[in-house]
Amino acid sequence: MHRRKFLEYSIKGIAGLTVAPAIMNLIACSEKITERPNILVIVSDDTGWNDVNYHGSKIKTPNIDKLVKEGVELNNFLVSPVCSPTRAALLTGRHPSRFGILGPISGGSESAIPKETVTLPDFLRSKGYNTAITGKWHLGLRKEDGPLQYGFDYSYGYFHGQIDPYTHLYKSGEKSWHRNDQLIDEEGHATDLITNEAINFITDIRDKKEPFFLYVPYSVPHIPLQEEQKWLDMYPDIENDSRKLFAAAMTHMDDSMGQIIETLNKNNLTDNTVIIYMSDNGAQKNWKSGPNYYGNKFPPADVLGDNTPLNGWKTELYQGGIKVPALIYWKNKFKPAKIEDVVTVEDIYPTIAKLLDEKISDDVNIEGTSFLHCLSGGKMPKRILYWRTDKVFAVRDGDWKLIHLGNTLDKGENELYNLKEDPFEENNIINQFPKIAEELIVELERQIEIDPI
Repeated sequence: MHRRKFLEYSIKGIAGLTVAPAIMNLIACSEKITERPNILVIVSDDTGWNDVNYHGSKIKTPNIDKLVKEGVELNNFLVSPVCSPTRAALLTGRHPSRFGILGPISGGSESAIPKETVTLPDFLRSKGYNTAITGKWHLGLRKEDGPLQYGFDYSYGYFHGQIDPYTHLYKSGEKSWHRNDQLIDEEGHATDLITNEAINFITDIRDKKEPFFLYVPYSVPHIPLQEEQKWLDMYPDIENDSRKLFAAAMTHMDDSMGQIIETLNKNNLTDNTVIIYMSDNGAQKNWKSGPNYYGNKFPPADVLGDNTPLNGWKTELYQGGIKVPALIYWKNKFKPAKIEDVVTVEDIYPTIAKLLDEKISDDVNIEGTSFLHCLSGGKMPKRILYWRTDKVFAVRDGDWKLIHLGNTLDKGENELYNLKEDPFEENNIINQFPKIAEELIVELERQIEIDPI
């Protein structure tokens, strides 16, 4: 369905929008809630499984920890193994390979989500929401492919996949920092600027007569990293310089999240704001700079994130690359809980729609599934999960996961894991279960046929 037609159709009935009856048993009060909640989605960049304190890390993340303690922990949340695909899946509810997005959009690429796609901000704007992004876009490197083309009323941040924290330049020296898709120059640390703009949107920029959808994708702890001494001083016990810098960047971001939450508190918005936090992929192991990366300004990083105890890293389809910290929180509405069922980034879009008791048109071709019922003890349905990058494929059916190492199915090797028996993917059992492997390969071929590549 074309965006314009969708918006014209969906705008009908906005005034009668209510919260889904399905969540009423999660509501702490007895009154039916008819006010549409604000929605705040915060994404960190390259945060590994063991890079949040609530998973046992030494990294200080008190604000994330508080949200997960008082909210709903998504303990089996899966994403794509790199930036752009996860962001595409989040905003479309579809596998990113359906748009030909298999990896980070970089260099001089003109890749972007098709303009006719009905994105999550499109959908919410059609329901009367003010929509904004402050932070990393990475779904189109040109202003003509910026956030304003995809349902956002307001945009701020940077187009590319990484930036110098202070100059805000891309690794090649290209400008990327923008407001409303127009390049600008500003002073300050990217984490602080992204936070301040999010706060300004909440307090001043938005139309306060309407609810808001605010998407805050931070630039950290993705390389390159640079932090003030006050953040580094919080980690005297971490000897490795690059790991200390990573930890400092995480804590700086967590503190910034706290500022946004405090802004909600001061403006009496917390009780009616759903907060979602997630990482875009697993942690990167290390990084080596070079003359084409910021003029060799930043030293190499031999230790960055930590995916312990999971196997694998960013860019890989082992659990370490795709299983990340995540949570959903709504003060006094969602009871504290831990969901063990598998939830994916594609599920966010339909879950928000379900929360609003709104149907997404079948023409949008959503592939995710709402997990709202899981908050009241329900289970996710049986389904096939699928991943594709430019170097590796994976498909999962229940506990069985097949990984194909190779950029085409006729080249490379297959691996098979049972994640219930082997959650850390230590034993490739493809030779013991050839029939299951064959069935998963057939399913993988079926998924590949759907991709327009």
